[in-house]
Amino acid sequence: MTPPSPLLSIQNLSIAFGSGARALTVVHDFSLDVFPGQTVALVGESGSGKSTTAAAVNRLLPANGRIVGGDVFLDGYNLAEASDREMMSIRGAKIGFVPQDPMSNLNPLMRIGDQIAEALEVHGRTVAKRGRAQVVELLEMVGIPEPERRLSQYPHEFSGGMRQRALIAMGLACRPSLLIADEPTSALDVTVQRRILDQLEELTEQMGTAVLLITHDLALAAERADSIVVMRQGEIVEAGKTAQIMNQAQHDYTQRLLTAAPSLTSGSILTATSSEAAAAPAPEETAAENIVEVRNLSKVFTIRGPGGSGGTAFTAVDDISFNIPRGQTVSIVGESGSGKSTTANLMLGLDEVTSGEIVFDGAEVSSLSRRELFAFRRRVQPVFQNPYASLDPRYTIAESITEPLRVHRIGSKTERYKKCIDLLDQVSLPTSVADRLPHELSGGQRQRVAIARALSLSPDLVVLDEAVSALDVLVQAQTLELLAELQRELGLSYLFISHDLAVVRMISHSVHVMQRGRIVESGVPAEIFQSPQAAYTRELLAAIPAANSRA
Repeated sequence: MTPPSPLLSIQNLSIAFGSGARALTVVHDFSLDVFPGQTVALVGESGSGKSTTAAAVNRLLPANGRIVGGDVFLDGYNLAEASDREMMSIRGAKIGFVPQDPMSNLNPLMRIGDQIAEALEVHGRTVAKRGRAQVVELLEMVGIPEPERRLSQYPHEFSGGMRQRALIAMGLACRPSLLIADEPTSALDVTVQRRILDQLEELTEQMGTAVLLITHDLALAAERADSIVVMRQGEIVEAGKTAQIMNQAQHDYTQRLLTAAPSLTSGSILTATSSEAAAAPAPEETAAENIVEVRNLSKVFTIRGPGGSGGTAFTAVDDISFNIPRGQTVSIVGESGSGKSTTANLMLGLDEVTSGEIVFDGAEVSSLSRRELFAFRRRVQPVFQNPYASLDPRYTIAESITEPLRVHRIGSKTERYKKCIDLLDQVSLPTSVADRLPHELSGGQRQRVAIARALSLSPDLVVLDEAVSALDVLVQAQTLELLAELQRELGLSYLFISHDLAVVRMISHSVHVMQRGRIVESGVPAEIFQSPQAAYTRELLAAIPAANSRA
């Protein structure tokens, strides 16, 4: 019997950036086969070359990047030799692509439905009379609620997770034979992640679709991939069946990745003293003990109707109350669209409160004068979810990190630069990145820069909105340890927004679970994760990938 041929065959691929004597080879002699119906996970640290490899398959390398050796065959056709016109007909139709960053890949001026319809129309997959129905079906498939209403909205009216689901709908629109999914669910909560990945699996089984899954989440790779390829510094260090990699890893780097991956059995990285204090709060907390008190907070948005006419009220945050004790981490978890990021924006003063109060260090935030609000923003700093949109592309890394110091007129230029170098060291980045631009850094490296920037003003409260979701497990572990260490040393308080329950267990003193704008359960991590009371919390825990590993 003739063995099956691979759908995708990458043979001795090498990729370089730059030209001449300054050329830097970033992927070295990479070989990989992906067969029809197979899912292969490409795993490695941020900057390991996994996304660059995926971009080379699709011939979407940056302008200064090029293939300098090897071949890429799709169903026997060498993509490395294809013309630009040929690649235009292949992308989308034969190779679907789901990128990591939703805001950089959705047109902010086009409605979501029009963008998905365009993906169909380019390849002649739209039947005029059924165009709208096809878009609705795709949005339904990826779990977007009320798709007939949502398709008329713009990207900024979607949550981060919903934007990513729209991108996934576009990637699947033409039902390609190969789907390249580059961190496709890093922005999604576990329940939606499971729904999306179940759909990808269904396509694989029904149509023989091959999936090249790029991820830093080993638990996700273990659950969803048939084989795992581990990359480091542009090279494959280990490859094999999922069970072999997860249970009998040979390379010390793979072993380090496995050790660093958080799980619900991971212990807290907080000090025993602070954990015990959080587990047994005083019966009545006073304002002096809390840096933040949230009282009956609500936020109502108006959602535009079809065609932009009219609008309906949507309650994103619905009468929630909680406190953030000084020097502690309070986490909010929940699905995309549950209201957790809106809560963060209200805390930062980026959205206006509809009703209720946010009291920071004894002062109600909405009543602050302009001067008081300026001082408030120095003491409360954000780290947002999106590492691509958090930094000005025209600023060097040093300029981005020191900008808050310049705005608040802190230190001389030399002192600010020295502070920048110290902060880069704190977030495990080399000094050499100080003079580079954001596009020269990986997504994980950019997020570390964003964290360094937030720490530059030595704030009292840091609001971290999915701040570690874009980081690989090794850097994520380092970053969480850094946050815990800074909290111990400086008495920092954190509002930690996340969909990653394993991370939340490691970093939190207390946890609030949000669903549809309301807090449905609160408690210390041990209570929430070992004896959840709310059915919704139990659903979140059951959807965690490690529960159903293929290993």
